[in-house]
Amino acid sequence: MAGQGLSDDEVRGIREALAAGRKPKVVFTASAGQIAGQVGQVVELTDPAVSDEFVVVRFGRDELPFSPADVAVAPRGTGRRVVEPKPEAEAVAEPVAAVEPEFVLDTPPVPVPRREESKVESVVEKPAARRPVKVAKPKGPAGLTVTLAYADGEWTVAAQQGAKALAKPYVVKPAEALRMVALVDVPGVQEAVEQILSAERSEAEQQAEKLRAELAEIEARLAELREAR
Repeated sequence: MAGQGLSDDEVRGIREALAAGRKPKVVFTASAGQIAGQVGQVVELTDPAVSDEFVVVRFGRDELPFSPADVAVAPRGTGRRVVEPKPEAEAVAEPVAAVEPEFVLDTPPVPVPRREESKVESVVEKPAARRPVKVAKPKGPAGLTVTLAYADGEWTVAAQQGAKALAKPYVVKPAEALRMVALVDVPGVQEAVEQILSAERSEAEQQAEKLRAELAEIEARLAELREAR
């Protein structure tokens, strides 16, 4: 039995032979299972990137895919018919002299031995089970990422699919940011957004109060200047 399988050079040689119209013979190795030692013909080499079993071998009436480890190049002379020697001419039978029967009384008859017919059991080989061909799974679309970010007092939204930017970061209002976060049912995220908005609201109120005080001082100063005319 051969074979540690096909090498890369042997696979290239088989591909060239198929292109020339020949069908190289191979012998199945031990990794092929119960058909190890049997001989088949390579009829096609499919794409090895799609399946590891890309060597299609005709075995009997079936054409089954195998991996390069399952088959090896058949030695020369494998599968050739052996010429049976012609039977020699039958020897000419010499005349046999007739034997006169014995004239003997009380001679017991000799039983004739029975010839047992030889029984020949026919062995039917079961065809090798067809192996399922592996099908490559199609790749799905790239993932989509939508990012809501807060920095330097501004809320921004950006979108990216795989390595491609669909939307560069653009500014949104705090109320819109709060509505977006409300769609995500995560209490910790909503609390963090509410704390940021509360801090911004408090700072804005302080600034407004300060501006009102400054405006009141300016108005009082303006009133004094008007009275001094």
